[in-house]
Amino acid sequence: MRVFKYKTFIKWAKKQRISDGDLKKAIIETQKGLMDANLGGHVYKKRIGVQGRGKRGAYRTILLMKVGDTAIFAHGFTKGDIGNITKNELEAFKTMAEAFLNLSDKQLVALTKKQSLIEVFLNE
Repeated sequence: MRVFKYKTFIKWAKKQRISDGDLKKAIIETQKGLMDANLGGHVYKKRIGVQGRGKRGAYRTILLMKVGDTAIFAHGFTKGDIGNITKNELEAFKTMAEAFLNLSDKQLVALTKKQSLIEVFLNE
């Protein structure tokens, strides 16, 4: 499975001090079926635990994913910032999922070269 971070997610995760290790753990959990919500259209909500607080005060992430194939961390927020994403945002994420999850390996590599996506290597 290939895992990526979208450019706006990268900035947010860095500010929140979310490591690639945290993202790897979240992906492993999703592969075991532990997701917070399947929002449809290959869009999922996944909580990432905060050191010392667990998942209750966790960060929320929007994950675009074809299970077993490709996953892209597209958006992140705290429960204190917003309770949930809007219907319009959900539709935008579904459109984004349709576009990104159907890209070829060559196209994904091109986006990583442009730094629109950064790959998270699960086995490192």
